[in-house]
Amino acid sequence: MIETRTTIACDNEQLSVVRTSSGKRDAPCVVLLHGAGQANKERTLPLARDLAGAGVDTISFDFSGHGYSTGALEKLSLERRLRQARGVIENLTSDDVRLFLIGFSMSGQTVADLIQAYGSRVERIVLCSPAVYSRSAWPLAFGDGFTDAIRISDGWRDSSALENLSEFEGRAVLAVPGEDVVIPTAITHEIEQSLHRSADLICLTFGQASHQLGAWFAERPEARKMLIKALLTD
Repeated sequence: MIETRTTIACDNEQLSVVRTSSGKRDAPCVVLLHGAGQANKERTLPLARDLAGAGVDTISFDFSGHGYSTGALEKLSLERRLRQARGVIENLTSDDVRLFLIGFSMSGQTVADLIQAYGSRVERIVLCSPAVYSRSAWPLAFGDGFTDAIRISDGWRDSSALENLSEFEGRAVLAVPGEDVVIPTAITHEIEQSLHRSADLICLTFGQASHQLGAWFAERPEARKMLIKALLTD
């Protein structure tokens, strides 16, 4: 396994990226997408390293306003998150590389957006305590109207993510804690129902975990092993 750190110019920002190479030819690339708030790529690196050890390449990066990337968090949006994820993927992978996506919390929406963007090139996904958001919230900066938009009761039901997930035909792993005090049960249920329509769905519940599954997995090798098995085993 070879791990390298680099910076990608994208969306008028400098995005901090860590790549791990499995050393295998024609390996798929797993893109790990952290959540919101104080989350960053560093908590995804133990999982990324284990994935590389299992024979796939990985990319972990900080969205703008997070970790070692430039930018202000309040100027980030779901729209910009998609643009930045696409910029990293297009800078660091060729068009024939198969994509596996892992999204934590807010990045559930970003994974769904990437499914729409890349179509059948996305073969497998993992959603960890995922969130989805309304179309009206999607373009809004986090510091300029986003919070008010997501407080609209049941506004998330209008999310384009649910449509994208319902059309996904690859392997999907839905990983949730025993109790999630951040994501309403109704959202998790609707995501699961959307994935049931077309995907090869595996549901995992980690009873002792909290919403912050990225940090939780980082400290638990056996839990990471279970997640990787669900993602990679045919």
